[in-house]
Amino acid sequence: MRGVRWWGGLLLAAVSGAAWADGQTFRIPTRPGVETSVYWEAQEGAQATVLLFTGGNGGYGKVADGKPTSHNFLARSVALFLADGYNVAIFGLPSDTPALDYSDRVNPRHLADVRAALDFVHGKSPVPVWLVGTSRGTISATHAAIGSVDDPNIAGLVLTSSVTAFKKEGAVPTQNLAALKLPVLVVHHASDACAICRPHEVDWIMKGLKNAPVKKLMMVTGGGPASGDPCESYHYHGYIGQEKEVVDQMASWMRHPVN
Repeated sequence: MRGVRWWGGLLLAAVSGAAWADGQTFRIPTRPGVETSVYWEAQEGAQATVLLFTGGNGGYGKVADGKPTSHNFLARSVALFLADGYNVAIFGLPSDTPALDYSDRVNPRHLADVRAALDFVHGKSPVPVWLVGTSRGTISATHAAIGSVDDPNIAGLVLTSSVTAFKKEGAVPTQNLAALKLPVLVVHHASDACAICRPHEVDWIMKGLKNAPVKKLMMVTGGGPASGDPCESYHYHGYIGQEKEVVDQMASWMRHPVN
């Protein structure tokens, strides 16, 4: 699904502030009068790009010394994705909202913003793009994948610590998963204690992926020590203590997707 390019097909991006040592924040036009921030860092020789969708209210914090300051699992794993040979982009926040709630992530406006970010990222590097979400970001990544079924530049979808509770608008099992006809990796921690991301409910996601040519569930164990809110970054929900192991396994699977 290709959205209407209201800016006449030309995606203009301006660096917000000076260039950092490594990654940069760009503000890209997405809808009339709206810009969305995107973090971008290229890896020499990359064969693919990961477009990351963080959890919580979205965004990736400030950028210091070329890296995002957010403690979110995906944001703090930028260096790990780079080391595994991937370009890294992180979807930030649009200028017309300070936060992305559940309903915001399944709104047509959000899809328009993500589609513009995808065009920007592909303009930076013409390699395939993997959509990767964590926690509330899995709602965004799934919605974007479903809304981009005709985009040949999207290689697949990776969901980590998915929102599974049906009471939450946009929860991954409630979306039209049957529309997905691309490889999907579902990563979850067996000890995830977040009430809206219960491990046993992940089966609803796998059952919904009826037309995915390749789908795999990676149930993680171990890690720690966990601390704080069970729905936050430094608990098992955020793969604390085993970030490298989890990212390495994700990266390996994206290179060679298998059931």
